[in-house]
Amino acid sequence: MTERPSAEQIVRYEKDPATKIATITFDRPDRLNAPTSEARLRYADLLRGATVDDDVKVVVIRGVGDDFGSGADLPDFMAGTEQDRLAELRIDDPDVKYPPKGSFRHGATMGQWYANVAAGNRALQELKKISIVEAKGYCYGWHFYQCADADLVISSDDALFGHPSFRYYGWGPRMWTWVLTMGLRPFQEMVFTGRPFTADEMKACNFVNKVVPRSELEAEVDKYARACARNRPVDTVFQQKVFFEVVKQFQGEYLGSLLAGMFESMGGTVRPDEGEFMLGDAIDAGLADSVNTNDENFPPEFRLSKSNRRKPE
Repeated sequence: MTERPSAEQIVRYEKDPATKIATITFDRPDRLNAPTSEARLRYADLLRGATVDDDVKVVVIRGVGDDFGSGADLPDFMAGTEQDRLAELRIDDPDVKYPPKGSFRHGATMGQWYANVAAGNRALQELKKISIVEAKGYCYGWHFYQCADADLVISSDDALFGHPSFRYYGWGPRMWTWVLTMGLRPFQEMVFTGRPFTADEMKACNFVNKVVPRSELEAEVDKYARACARNRPVDTVFQQKVFFEVVKQFQGEYLGSLLAGMFESMGGTVRPDEGEFMLGDAIDAGLADSVNTNDENFPPEFRLSKSNRRKPE
């Protein structure tokens, strides 16, 4: 059995004080850069540190391998014990008892935690430095969150954006933000069909700043990062980020996360239609295989898997 990598191995960090550019790299290509719970917490901590660090003005976020990432390590989370849940909540008091299964609080506790910036899902929202996501290949699930929350998204032309949850559960914690960043009609299409959008489609709805060939992606991101790092003092950037955060909160960004967490916590009350593909069944049968099998029920251009998209209907 392969040893589970540490949070430091999954989420790497480096900075260059001379340029004031820091880089966060998701390094788990064998699992499509899926972060564990510990890795998400590390990610949140790194961004909080970058906000304070006088050596940092720009944070570039990228993934190792062919893809930015296909979402969090859901099987890892689902297999977690009550102690694992308390550890993620950063509660180390042995007298604290996690809410029991069957209670609303069992799921809602984590649902509401995910709206907290410290949980690592919406950590970019409170970063007071400039953030740039280098999007490529799969940009799904949790990694799609990061694209929505970044200041700039530079994408390769082969990137696909979406959330598998729209296929097997129906909710994603950042739905409110996606409505605001993609626009209502495009996002409704993504939710109701479950299909991923291409980089060009995301550029057309103003979600992506620029689309370039894969071979030019890293150089293009570096060009943007250096331009941002050379423009205006860090104090001005901090002030600008506060302004943009006020705008997003006026639009209800955090409220949307709280609402989505509440609806996700009600998932146990959802009655599936006959033969419906649901998250619990998928976990029991093996999530990856179940998602791929269900994928083939959709038209090729609606499929999540790049290999499945090449198969005839």
